[in-house]
Amino acid sequence: MIAARTPAFWRATLALSLGSLLTFANLYTPQPLLPLFSETWGISPVQASLTVSLTTLALSISLLVYGPLSDAIGRRGIMFVSMTLTTLCSLAMAFAPDFWSLLALRTVQGLVIGGLLAVAMAYMGDEFEHDAMVLAVGLYISGNSLGGISGRLISGGVASVWGWQGSFLVTGCLSLVILVIFIWMLPPSRGFRPKPLHPVAMLADLGRHLRNPVILLACLVGGLNFLVFINIYNYITYLLSAPPYNLSPALLGLLFLTYLSGTLAAGVSGRIVGTRSQPLAMVVGLLILISGTLLTLVPHLEAIILGMVINAIGFFFTHTQAAGWVSRKADGARASASSLYLMSYYGGASVGSFYLGPFWHWLGWDGVVLGAVIMLCVAIGVALGLRVLERRDRAALPADPEHDPLPDL
Repeated sequence: MIAARTPAFWRATLALSLGSLLTFANLYTPQPLLPLFSETWGISPVQASLTVSLTTLALSISLLVYGPLSDAIGRRGIMFVSMTLTTLCSLAMAFAPDFWSLLALRTVQGLVIGGLLAVAMAYMGDEFEHDAMVLAVGLYISGNSLGGISGRLISGGVASVWGWQGSFLVTGCLSLVILVIFIWMLPPSRGFRPKPLHPVAMLADLGRHLRNPVILLACLVGGLNFLVFINIYNYITYLLSAPPYNLSPALLGLLFLTYLSGTLAAGVSGRIVGTRSQPLAMVVGLLILISGTLLTLVPHLEAIILGMVINAIGFFFTHTQAAGWVSRKADGARASASSLYLMSYYGGASVGSFYLGPFWHWLGWDGVVLGAVIMLCVAIGVALGLRVLERRDRAALPADPEHDPLPDL
C-alpha cells in the first residue's frame, strides 16, 4: 500500500490529478466557443450547446459501466484507454468538416471520457493507505476544478487567435503530453483484486437505490442544481459576446475563473454545515444560486461577473452537500449510489440547454433567468422534501444523546 508523502504517493497523486485535469479540460473545451459555432454554421444557441449537453449525456450513461467493469478487468488499463481516446477525439475535432461531424465526435468523447472519472477513486482505494487516500482525494478533486477552468481559458484564448479549430488542436496536443506523463508516472496496480462481473447484481443495486426516496431526491437536487448552473454559462456567452459587451472568446474564457469561488465554497462547506441538516444546507445553497442569477439582470458587466461568482458559491455548496448525503445514506453498494448521483448530475446538465432554450428565444437573457429561477424553486421543493424525510427518520431514533442531533441551520 502507498503511504502518505512518499515518492510513490506523489507520483500517483500527481498522475491522477493530471488525468483529472485532462478529462475536465476536454469536457468543457467547447463552452466559450458556442457563439463561434453559431456564427460559423448559422445554428441556434440550443444547437450549439449540444456540443456540451450531448457529451455530458453520453458521459452520464457511461459512468454506470466503467465502475463494475474496472472491478473485473482492472483500473489502470481503463484509465489509459479512456484518456487516449479522449485525446484522439479532441485532435480529430480540429479537422471536423461540419457541425454534425463535430457533434458526433463530441458524443463519442462523452462515452469514453468517463473512464478516469469512474475509476480513479477506486484505484486510490486499492493502492493507498487510509491517511494517504484522504490527502490524495483533496488534491485529485482540485485537479477536477483546475481542469474545467484551464480547458475553458485555453479554449477561449486560442480561439481568439486561431479560431475554434485551434482550440481543439491545442487542447488535444496538451492532452497528448499529459497522457504520456500519466502513463509514465502512475504506479502499477498492486492492491487490485479482480471480482467477477455480475450485471444482474449491479442492476439490483441500482434498482434498490432508485426505490429509496432518500437517495433519489438527493440525486434529483444534484441534477437540477447542475442543470441550471452549467447552462447559465452556455447562454451568458451569447449575452456577453453581443453588444454592448462585445467580449472576445478569450475574455469569455476568463469568465470561468468565477468557478474558483465555488471551489473554495466546496472546501469549507463541510466545516460550515457540520452536524446541521444537509437538506437545509442544500436549500441555502440553492437560494444563493438564485440570488446570483437574479444579480445578472443588472445591465453592467461588473454586476454580471459578481452574480456568476455568487452562483458558483451556491452551486458548489449545494453539490457538495447532495453528493455527501447520497454517499452517507446509501444502504450498501455505495459506489453504485455515487454512480447514480453522477448520472443524475451530468444528465441534468445535458437537458438544461433544451429546457432554457425556449426561454432564451422568448425573452433573451431575462427569459433564461426566469427559467433558471423556476427550476431552482423546484429543486428547493425537492430539498425540503428531503428535510421532511430527515425529520421523520430522526423522530424514529430512540432518545439517545449519542445520536446526531441534526439541529436546524
